[in-house]
Amino acid sequence: MENKNVRIDTYYKIILIISLCLSIMWILLIRTKPFSDFEYYYNLAIDIANGMPWGDTYTSVGYPIVLGGIFKIFGSSLISAQIFNLILAFISDFSLLMILKKLDISEMQKRVIFTIFAFMPNNIVYNSMIATEVLFTTIILLITNIFLGKGKFKYIWIGILTGLNTMIKPFFIVFFFAIFIVEILKERKLIKPLKNSFIVLVICCIVISPWIYRNTKLMGQFTFVSNNGGIVLYINNNSQNNKGRWMAASDVENSIVKKPEYEKANMTEKNKMLGTAAKKWIRNHPKEFVVLGFKRLYNTYLWGDDVLYSTYGSNLSENVKEIIFTVSNDIRSILFVPAIIYILVYSFLILKAIIFGATNQLNRFTLYTVIVFFMFTSVYFVTEGQGRYAFPEIFIMIYCFSQFIKTSILKIKELFL
Repeated sequence: MENKNVRIDTYYKIILIISLCLSIMWILLIRTKPFSDFEYYYNLAIDIANGMPWGDTYTSVGYPIVLGGIFKIFGSSLISAQIFNLILAFISDFSLLMILKKLDISEMQKRVIFTIFAFMPNNIVYNSMIATEVLFTTIILLITNIFLGKGKFKYIWIGILTGLNTMIKPFFIVFFFAIFIVEILKERKLIKPLKNSFIVLVICCIVISPWIYRNTKLMGQFTFVSNNGGIVLYINNNSQNNKGRWMAASDVENSIVKKPEYEKANMTEKNKMLGTAAKKWIRNHPKEFVVLGFKRLYNTYLWGDDVLYSTYGSNLSENVKEIIFTVSNDIRSILFVPAIIYILVYSFLILKAIIFGATNQLNRFTLYTVIVFFMFTSVYFVTEGQGRYAFPEIFIMIYCFSQFIKTSILKIKELFL
């Protein structure tokens, strides 16, 4: 038995080493240059490392703050950020391995999940990018590992990590509600799930409170972690947006950003004005909103153009870039489509279990993955669709893909044996 355990551990080590080597090779061979949001994060991190202001209230700055700390210690350079990504990639892989060890699935299925995750094109190429998704995903995997464990103070740790992730992506504060749903369905009691989720929410609020205080003091009125929620809603919910993707706010018909009252307003006031206008459009155009919502989900889950961000500024030819996109997008579709089907089917099983009072019999981790999937999906349905937004859900999709294959094989055996 001991020899078998050694072999299993060796397998994971080999996969992990190969995956990291591929990431290092990608970083060295494909000289990615930051642009757009990625360039903003990079430059802000440099400013923070040099003692300059930690950004304004417009966008969330959790990632630049952490990266700025790295730059302060090791120097401001692209390679420092990429080495940090490699460390995060190792932590993510190790966290997934710890999660898998807690699951009641076969060793073969664990190996399949881990191998696909380690070699997923996104998980390789993102290590060359200055993107929030790498740190954000690592924290989610840490949270998941803690949640599945039995630590005495696990909800306090989850609250701390939820707060850190809220500083990166403000919508993540709702994660406490995902925990509440999972636990109330499994426990079939109210008090314990309410207490645990309340602890997560309170600790999260404590973690982000200094930044809320800072933003509120700057604006002279209550201001959350960032002020870009309104414009995200606005540019993605209007009659000129027919693709469910980013567009310039000035291109919206009778755009609010061109009005004098908007130009005179501070960032918090602008955020509220944009959010109000977007919500009004949604109320008046429910059909168009739903159509855009599904387009956003398609862009998020089935259009993996995010891998091309890692080739920006490189000397790769357009033909090579096209091949990289096609191969990675095909892999994405092969994994994501069955995974989404499985999630939808399992959702009906959850509803059935709720009706018959049998939710305590549901698999805890599968229930968790489905609830978290819908948490992300609900946000993207309303706000914006981009391929990179699915990055934090890759481990969920791979697990559900493996469950789909496993269930399909069992059904086929039932039919023919």
